[in-house]
Amino acid sequence: MTIGVLFVCTGNICRSPMAEGVFRGMAERAGLGDAFTVDSAGTFEGHVGQPPSFLAVEAARLRGYEIAHHRARLLTNEDLERFDHSLALDRSHLGAMRWMAPRAFSDRPQMLMKYAPSLGVIEVPDPFGGPAKGYERALDLIEAGCQGLLQHLTGQIKTAS
Repeated sequence: MTIGVLFVCTGNICRSPMAEGVFRGMAERAGLGDAFTVDSAGTFEGHVGQPPSFLAVEAARLRGYEIAHHRARLLTNEDLERFDHSLALDRSHLGAMRWMAPRAFSDRPQMLMKYAPSLGVIEVPDPFGGPAKGYERALDLIEAGCQGLLQHLTGQIKTAS
């Protein structure tokens, strides 16, 4: 059985595809790629079917993560039931996810940055439409959050074994 991890942002063309690519890459490098089902979605339907933004693809590629194949999709209620860990990139996403989630799963959505508490950051700023530096900063935070999440979940995998 795999652990489901879902990353959620607004349009699913910047932050959440980067987080999906980062987490998948980290898990694969740790030899745990098969332990996870990783995906991403957005709370805004305006970009459904589109690829990630060029700057997101480039920032990820420069750090060894491949996200160019991704196509944006809309978050569904079923996602919030299906994935064990639903992670928001900012508070607006968390609110939307908790509102959408079936009652039994309303506490499941969490903030990604809770897994990088030493940074003292709660949200990953939206780089969309900004300069490349914004994407790099978002990726810095996403990498820290994903590293902490992977460490947390690796502990769960080892405990279950």
